[in-house]
Amino acid sequence: MQAATLPFRSGWLWIQEGARIFKRQPLAMFFWGLLTSLFITVASVIPILGQMTLIAATPILTFITLCACRNISQGRQMLPGMWLQPLRDKDARRRLFRLGLAYLACCVLAGFAATLPFLGQLSAAVGDGSNIDPAVLFDAMLGPLITFAVLYVLISALFWHAPALTGWHGIKLVQALFYSMVACWRNKWPFLLYGLSWGAIFLAVQFGGELLMTIGLPAGLVQLVLVPINIVVVAVLYCSFYPTYMNVFGSNYAAGDTGQRAEAQDR
Repeated sequence: MQAATLPFRSGWLWIQEGARIFKRQPLAMFFWGLLTSLFITVASVIPILGQMTLIAATPILTFITLCACRNISQGRQMLPGMWLQPLRDKDARRRLFRLGLAYLACCVLAGFAATLPFLGQLSAAVGDGSNIDPAVLFDAMLGPLITFAVLYVLISALFWHAPALTGWHGIKLVQALFYSMVACWRNKWPFLLYGLSWGAIFLAVQFGGELLMTIGLPAGLVQLVLVPINIVVVAVLYCSFYPTYMNVFGSNYAAGDTGQRAEAQDR
């Protein structure tokens, strides 16, 4: 798999292309954004098991998103029965399941690696749990959080393109992780712009909500306005995953046959 090296501005172009995909079928992608947000919310309230399930399911959810965006970009109407169609292939499903377990293992190991060096500070900050100083606890958690954030960037690079590479191309797990890492490294500056742009977009939405409350709107009404806006932003984020893959690996498809080989594998 040959990965292209793209210019810096591609990071913003991916977001624009994601917005165009969303505009083609906004109801379908809004539904998917709502469904995944609900899944994330439910998983987050279930201690340990919920979070682990969410992490392990991330590659499968990503692959479903990519397949939906590919269908939309090729002019196909997303019908309810089409969402789970990518998982009908037993081999693809097995590869994605293994990828999810590998992703979970990497995240767990990163959590241990980020926490163990600071375990003494964390224990001292918590003490017996009866009188915890929030400021001291925050200072103690800062080191593990920064360390985990750095490790998670590396994990994200390993797994970013892996769902498409394993699901569409049938590439083995280790090779898919290697190709994904190489592709992300070659396009580190576009991905930096991509990440910073999405961070700015989410901050702008939250700032807009705070501004509405500042001018006197009730918090409940502001939240009612922000919920659908956040779902739309998340849906556009999901749509932008597809161009990050196609712009980097699209040259591996024959001209005029973009995605057809992958579609055959899905079936």
